[in-house]
Amino acid sequence: MTRVVILGGGYVTLHAYAKLVRRCARDVRRGDLEIVVISADHAHRFHGFTGELVAGMVRPDRLATPLSEAMPLARIVRGRAASVDTVGRSVSYRRDGDAAIETLAYDQLVVGTGAAEPTAGVTGLRDHGFTLRGPDEIGVLADHLATVPRSPVVVAGGGIAGAELAAAIADRGHPVTLVHAAGRILAEWSDQPRLVARAEAELDRLGVRVIPRTRLTEVTPTDAVLSDGTTLPTTTVVATTGQQPVRLPGLDRWRDERGRLRTSRTLAVTAGVWAAGDGARVSHPGTGEPVPANALWAIKGGDHIGRALVRELRGRPARLFTYPGLGRAASFGYGRGLSELYGVPFTGALAWLLRLVFFLRFMPSRSRAAGVVADLVRFAVTPRSGRRVRAVPVATPLASPAVRAEAA
Repeated sequence: MTRVVILGGGYVTLHAYAKLVRRCARDVRRGDLEIVVISADHAHRFHGFTGELVAGMVRPDRLATPLSEAMPLARIVRGRAASVDTVGRSVSYRRDGDAAIETLAYDQLVVGTGAAEPTAGVTGLRDHGFTLRGPDEIGVLADHLATVPRSPVVVAGGGIAGAELAAAIADRGHPVTLVHAAGRILAEWSDQPRLVARAEAELDRLGVRVIPRTRLTEVTPTDAVLSDGTTLPTTTVVATTGQQPVRLPGLDRWRDERGRLRTSRTLAVTAGVWAAGDGARVSHPGTGEPVPANALWAIKGGDHIGRALVRELRGRPARLFTYPGLGRAASFGYGRGLSELYGVPFTGALAWLLRLVFFLRFMPSRSRAAGVVADLVRFAVTPRSGRRVRAVPVATPLASPAVRAEAA
């Protein structure tokens, strides 16, 4: 029997599995091939409609597909990988809720463990803030926002993810402040000034206050502290401040300066090990530069690895990764979006519709995709009450907790 072990439950895993099973389902059923998925989450979380979920347009269960449903021919292990032995070709892991280490031999290993927000650089963020990349963290944030209606929210990070999230939270009626280190938001679209300007206008329409050239430095139960010494009273701080690849002992020799696994042009890391997604350094086939860390590149990387595994299992060499890229998209409310397709910018309803169709195409469940459409139609025809609240500029000198408590 040949065993393929896949780490993580994200886009790389689902798409590598799909391509592998498409050609090798008969081998799996008769026991010649085993596919084992080790994931800390029991479900695949589709992040394409994060804004719609947070804004209350889409039900949380639409975006969470159980791994057993998405990959019915795989053996699913709920746990976390602890280390990899590339010489002995084995991976060590801990099952969920169990401190014991188990070891599993592999013939081929796919690393799709992705990345997380770097919380260590902001005091108190891990304890008092919210991030989006862990198991069901988006759902936890949405539930929290429902318990504190119209309360002020601070979003740290002005990339596409941060701007989309700020817009979605403001659309719920919360006054939102977006803090980011650069001079303008959406660095990913620095070559598309028209889209950046439109995004800034959309955030202003939604009442989002943008504070550029400033970093989040501390989070307390009642405040967000910024690098310029000001405090923003809030009980909700969300970090979208970058990515820190998940590190696995045994693979460090192939990591770059940012912790990503270096891959060859076939997406192989070393013999029997493959990687793609946010935790991998994949070179663009045209420019040689690292490809963006987003869902589309993870999906296409997973597709390629799945095909490469089929070729490896049949004794043929893997082909080169040749996907050139497609574009990006963002939503700023129902029917309002930005998108770029092969360098051509789109805005408004057309951009929103292009994004919707594209994301629905890549959802792992057709029934859940249909549910997303039903939810959006229901949202469109349901009257909304309440008035959007603009964030109130608050810039007070940094004071100690005791001074702030006495002032209160």
